Amino acid sequence: MDLPIRPPVIVHHQAALDEGETRVPNSLEAIAACLDAHAEFVEIDVTALRDADYLLVHDPLLEAETSGDGPVAECSAADARRLKFRCSSESAVSVPLLSDVVALFAQRASDTRLQLDFKNTRPFPDDEPLQRLAQLLEPLGSRALVSTNADWQLRKLRRIAPWLDLGLDIHFYLDWQEPDRARAPETYPRQYGAHGYWDDHPLAREKFWSAADYLGDRCASLVGLVPGVSTFYVSYRLLRRSLDDGFNWAAALHAQGIKLDAWTMDVTSRGAMSALQRLYDAGVDQFTTNTPRALAAALG
Repeated sequence: MDLPIRPPVIVHHQAALDEGETRVPNSLEAIAACLDAHAEFVEIDVTALRDADYLLVHDPLLEAETSGDGPVAECSAADARRLKFRCSSESAVSVPLLSDVVALFAQRASDTRLQLDFKNTRPFPDDEPLQRLAQLLEPLGSRALVSTNADWQLRKLRRIAPWLDLGLDIHFYLDWQEPDRARAPETYPRQYGAHGYWDDHPLAREKFWSAADYLGDRCASLVGLVPGVSTFYVSYRLLRRSLDDGFNWAAALHAQGIKLDAWTMDVTSRGAMSALQRLYDAGVDQFTTNTPRALAAALG
C-alpha cells in the first residue's frame, strides 16, 4: 500500500492483541499485555456498579459475559470481586474493576492512553456515578478519554470534570449499513432516510439538498452536541459511503479541531481492508481494531 508518512493512531479494541493472542477481551491480563507491547491507545468497556466502582463489561446483564446473574447496576463492588469471565476457557480469569485498571496504568511509566467506552446510556437518577467515574480517572489525567453514544452523559461529564478528554460516537443519530444487512428494530436511528442513511432528523425525510450538503449539515449539528469534544467515533462503513457521496468527515471535523476515529478496522474484514487506503488518504486520524499489530503492518 502506498501510504503517506503520517503514523496513524492504532486503538486496541477491548485491549486486543492479535498474532495468536488468546487473552480474554477487557481482562486485566489483556490490558497488561497491551501495555507491555507499548500500545498507543487501549479501549475498554465500562458499566457502572451499584456502588464504588465500574465493571469491565459490555452488556448490562452480568450473565451475558460473567459468572454472575442480574443487572450490573445491582451488583456491588464487593460482589463483583468474585466474578469470572464466562467466555474464558480458563475459569480463573477475573472480571476487573476500573480501579484495577487505573492502578495498573498508574504503575507503568508509559505514554499509553486509556479509552473508556461508557456503556451506561440510560440517564442516572443523580450525578453520583459520573462523579465516581471522574474521581476514579483523576490519577490518569490526560491519559484517559471517555467515549459514548450518549451525548447527554458527556455534557454532564464536561460540567463535572472539565479536564476530562471526551469522545462522541455519532451512531445514535446517523448510520449507514449495506441494504442486505438485517437491522434490529430497537437500534437507533430508526428511520431510513431519502439519501440512504439511517437518520431520524427531519432533513433525512426528503432530498432537500445534495447528499454532501445534507451530510455536512448533519456533521455540523453533531459537532455542537458536546462542548470541547476531542474525537468523533464513526464506523468505517459510514465514512466510506460518505466519501462516495462527496463528503469527507475528517476534513470537516479537522476544521473544528476534532479528530476522527474509524471503527472497527480488522484485517480479517474484507470491507474494512478495501476501505483502508481511502480512509487514510481522506485524513482519518485513528483506527480502532481487534487486530492492531496486523493493521499496523498493513499501514506500514
